[in-house]
Amino acid sequence: MGPTAAGKTTMAVELLRRHRFQIVNVDSAQIYRGMDIGTGKPDSDILKLAPHRMIDIRDPAEVYSASEFRRDVLIHIDEILQQGDTPLLVGGTMLYFKVLRDGLADMPNADPQVRREIEALAADEGWASVHRQLAQVDPESAARIHPNDPQRLQRALEVFLVSGKTMTQLHAEEKIAREKAAPAGVNGKEIVDVGGHDQRLPYKLHFFAIQAGERSVLHSRIEQRFMQMLSAGLVAEVEALYAREDLNPLLPSIKSVGYRQVWQYLAGDLHYDGMVEKSIIATRQLAKRQLTWLRNWQNLQKLDDPSGKNRANCIDQVLNYVDSISI
Repeated sequence: MGPTAAGKTTMAVELLRRHRFQIVNVDSAQIYRGMDIGTGKPDSDILKLAPHRMIDIRDPAEVYSASEFRRDVLIHIDEILQQGDTPLLVGGTMLYFKVLRDGLADMPNADPQVRREIEALAADEGWASVHRQLAQVDPESAARIHPNDPQRLQRALEVFLVSGKTMTQLHAEEKIAREKAAPAGVNGKEIVDVGGHDQRLPYKLHFFAIQAGERSVLHSRIEQRFMQMLSAGLVAEVEALYAREDLNPLLPSIKSVGYRQVWQYLAGDLHYDGMVEKSIIATRQLAKRQLTWLRNWQNLQKLDDPSGKNRANCIDQVLNYVDSISI
């Protein structure tokens, strides 16, 4: 785990050389085919050396939910364990890690018609209007979700319109169910029985997180990384997606940091310099949100910034921990 541009992939590949790990991707953008440069996806040479599971598993036109991730990643973890290896989950999508650890509330499935109605409201009146409507029915979720976060706004309002219950109510029910189930689990985390669904994990999860170090250093690294993406052909990559005509900026794939801003540039909504500036700002904001998740994460093994001479120490820290426990 760790913020974007922290060096997670590089460290994972080095760990693979020292131990029988298999890498599993936990990045919600790297699941999409044809989205390579802007997601920081490992190149073909790295993937030959260190294959990654859960990369390129969906088309950008598809929506991939956290529940689907949990279902799929558990299958991969089981396969890896049966092969006698250790699963090494690598990425920065903290929601995916949380869903894997805690299970899911018994949320209603997506309803295409309701989603279209919400999108129509947003198109006519703006997402601020959607946020106000959510605040009327679920003030707790509205207080937690930023008015400029359309994906989460849409889902929170959709849940209420489909089920008649707010996300806050459903999460509260989930918490009660987890507390009742906690004595049967390991550290209260291994069994979550919500809505009659057994979400048992037959193993413990061990979490490591790369620390960001100085904020100015991380910000500089983010800027350099994005400029490298542009030099590598990010605009052309998004142009290919734009030309398909079956994609739109409301899809999770196109909402990904960098892709959204380049899409706006291609649509004529941003000039080039504005696209670059907004992409870098959005990436820094993403890193800030990731770090907020990590500050509140329990039972976390912290790793120093692995750049330079620190990398060897970080590698040894992980391997020594793995040797000291039974995974």
